[in-house]
Amino acid sequence: MNLLLLGVLLALIAVAYQLGLKKSRQLAGEGNSSVSLHSRPGYYGALVAMWCGIPAFLILAIWNLLEPTLLHEAVFNQVPASVLLNLDDASKTVLLDHVQAIATGFGVTDQVMPYELKAAQQYAQFVKIGEYAKFAVVICVAMVGLIFAQKCISQKYRARNHVEKVIRMSLALCSGVAILTTIGIVMSMLSEALHFFHFVSPSTFFFGTEWNPGFSTTGSAEGSYGLLPLLWGTLMVSAIALLVSIPVGLMIAIYLAEYASPRLRAWAKPSIEILAGIPTIVYGVFALMVVGPFFKYVGTSIGVDINATSALTAGFVMGVMIIPFVSSLSDDIITQVPRTLRDGSLGLGATQSETIRQVVLPAALPGIVGAFLLATSRAIGETMIVVLAAGNSPLLQVNPLEAVSTVTVTIVNQLTGDTDFASPQALVAFALGLTLFIITLCLNVVALYIVRKYREQYE
Repeated sequence: MNLLLLGVLLALIAVAYQLGLKKSRQLAGEGNSSVSLHSRPGYYGALVAMWCGIPAFLILAIWNLLEPTLLHEAVFNQVPASVLLNLDDASKTVLLDHVQAIATGFGVTDQVMPYELKAAQQYAQFVKIGEYAKFAVVICVAMVGLIFAQKCISQKYRARNHVEKVIRMSLALCSGVAILTTIGIVMSMLSEALHFFHFVSPSTFFFGTEWNPGFSTTGSAEGSYGLLPLLWGTLMVSAIALLVSIPVGLMIAIYLAEYASPRLRAWAKPSIEILAGIPTIVYGVFALMVVGPFFKYVGTSIGVDINATSALTAGFVMGVMIIPFVSSLSDDIITQVPRTLRDGSLGLGATQSETIRQVVLPAALPGIVGAFLLATSRAIGETMIVVLAAGNSPLLQVNPLEAVSTVTVTIVNQLTGDTDFASPQALVAFALGLTLFIITLCLNVVALYIVRKYREQYE
């Protein structure tokens, strides 16, 4: 029924737009000249469509939000008070599911109690009445909005102002949703992290050198919860990835921006950026099955012990994944350097390579540094590659040829499996996530500040 209602409502909105457009053209007179109108005919059509659709969609959204609560109350009213008092929240949810299954006739295999049958009949009746009532109310509201907007249309009516005001409010609402979502994520992580710090002190967590969380059924924080091994593994893998991606990505950007012909650039840049579209799980499998064994074989050939799953393997493959990210941003920044700087350097007798080293790169340096910092944030937050290729060994060691563990890998491990989310063994994942969020946020803020400074200089 909801799909049918949405289809009818969208069709009614389309009709409303055409009616508003038609009336505005009639007011414009012969030749459909909009000189006598305050706004163009399209604004009048959009105004009628908005009055038809927005109130109806609001009523539909509010109805759908309140309907489950009212239906649940109708079910509980049919349950004896003596039975209802003995039910906790989980049992009430099971009862609701059972009543809904009885009402629909699917999934009922056990014995049905008389009050459950009565509640199911009441539930089915209310659902049926609610569907027809919702359909009638929403369509009536849409029709009332259409008629009202039609009557408001006149030559002097400021339709454009009202339409643009609604659009601005919609844009502000979308921005607010994004901001509130970020705030909600941060607050949820912060509250759970503070709950974790009731079990483990912040000094032990942030400065501990051993990671060995114990699992207990008493809810106590057994074991060691030191962050430094995980943080060191994260920084080691990220540093290897940047050592691979930054030089290669920057050289690719310089070649495409300064040396490559337009024809070569037209297909080379999209081909390189295809690497950014490959899922990270594919990179992880590639690192586990190809790159890791290859490094181990090379190490055996030269007498060096290299683990197949190590910081080197994960960092190298992650660096390959970040190459198009670095090259694309750096290429865009280098190409935005004013041509007059290049012409001035060449006019003074400098070669092309000297111009690139002495003029172009210094001019583009703030933007390139911003690209490097954004790539660093991308490397620190990577999960799937290090889950498969880093080895998951939370030890504080400096050898990149050995297995390590990172913050993201540990978050996955702590939240995987049959875990009590109120225990410190699971709550530590939120503390780790908050730490990682703060690190990447600081890097992104610094990068955006540098890029903005660069753009202000040349735009």
